[in-house]
Amino acid sequence: MANGGAVDERRKSETVVLFSEEELREMSGVKQTGDCIEVTCGCTSHRYGDAVGRLRVFPNGDLEISCECTPGCDEDKMSPAAFEKHSGRETARKWKNNVWVIVNGEKVPLSKTVLLKYYNQSSNGSHRSQNGRVFHRDEFLRCSKCNKERRFRLRTKEECRVHHDYVANVSWKCADLTFDNRLTCDDDEERASRKVYRGCSRSPTCKGCTSCVCFGCEICRFSDCCCQTCTDFTRNVKA
Repeated sequence: MANGGAVDERRKSETVVLFSEEELREMSGVKQTGDCIEVTCGCTSHRYGDAVGRLRVFPNGDLEISCECTPGCDEDKMSPAAFEKHSGRETARKWKNNVWVIVNGEKVPLSKTVLLKYYNQSSNGSHRSQNGRVFHRDEFLRCSKCNKERRFRLRTKEECRVHHDYVANVSWKCADLTFDNRLTCDDDEERASRKVYRGCSRSPTCKGCTSCVCFGCEICRFSDCCCQTCTDFTRNVKA
């Protein structure tokens, strides 16, 4: 029972804060949940009038809308584009301007709000690259022999596994590297001005956001690894 209480407290502390109170203060229907923000939204058709729904904004940039246009409507988890079409909007394919939220009692297009802050158009609003895979930013590890930091690209499962295993090995050294031109301890460390570029799809100099930092997926967690991180992930996926 004690452990269960600790888990509950930890989950409460992990509530995702996507926007400040100031950013959402005048927005109607705001509801904060553990993993997303919900707000009242809508789309106006000149023929059918307003279709109202609930917009959910997730940390990875995903946007989902549950439609409430009529009491019997059961459309749920729609993309903004699908909601725009469902509403009967005549000029479709411009959902950023046609889907609105209410700010200070006025209808304001999503494009003029903070709600698209994490949305990435090139990845359809998620932290996924164009090939559909989850995106991971570059990480650095320090060689135990020369004390130089080395960059690790995490674009494939193989690259993630190499980084994962080296993180667990506190005595790894440059000579162990099997990729990236086989760097040695004699090679210079990257300049600090270069290290700020971590490959984030949102911003070249991002220091770590929900678009480039992954907290666990099938690419960076491994079922054949017995570490606690991978074990917990594998157990949760099966559950």
